Amino acid sequence: MAKKAPSPKAAGKSEVFANIATSTGLSKKDIGAVFDALTTEIGKALGKKGPGVFQIPGLAKIVVVRKPAQPAKKGVPNPFKPGELMDVPAKPAKNVVKVRPLKGLKGMV
Repeated sequence: MAKKAPSPKAAGKSEVFANIATSTGLSKKDIGAVFDALTTEIGKALGKKGPGVFQIPGLAKIVVVRKPAQPAKKGVPNPFKPGELMDVPAKPAKNVVKVRPLKGLKGMV
């Protein structure tokens, strides 16, 4: 059996900050401040009082999808054991965050 070549590791937070700092000429502290500001803006937009949508221009659109509550179901066919019935518990309403890639991000892949 042939061994698989190790895949390159994803860059960590400090490595990303360092790479952006060297390419822009800003300090790592300034880059950290920009990311903190971006995080608060995303939080405002996706929060209860926000519109529920935030777009990072050219890269991605972050959307909050509000899922309604699901009632409990009895006697549902079990997908793993054919012929057997099961009960599905109720699920409360929840908010789900979805990230849609935009054209710029799709073009990078």
